[in-house]
Amino acid sequence: MKLYTTIAILLTSLAFSLPTYAGSGHSHDKDGGHSHGAISNKKAVEKGIAKIKFLAQKGTIDQSWTVISQGTATKKTFNHNPEWVVMFKNDKIKDKSKQNLYIFFSLDGHYIAANYTGK
Repeated sequence: MKLYTTIAILLTSLAFSLPTYAGSGHSHDKDGGHSHGAISNKKAVEKGIAKIKFLAQKGTIDQSWTVISQGTATKKTFNHNPEWVVMFKNDKIKDKSKQNLYIFFSLDGHYIAANYTGK
């Protein structure tokens, strides 16, 4: 019985001490961790480029997107939620309806979605 009590106390103390190890410098997603404030226009484009490379590597979009190095970020509101919409153009895509790729991020930089319509 004493062994079970000792184990219970040890596990309880571990459970309460683990949150103290969380802090700055840790990451929650593949594109740079989480932030607590709005990202800049430039950072939205950088995150968009990183997401394009990830999507191309996964095979979700054409590999020719990996050479894209410029995009345009604008703030738009969808369903009362402001978001970054980052638009990239790829003239190497033959299907004109897929030449523009839109990547959506929350204002603090979390990836939301990607599509070819911008909606």
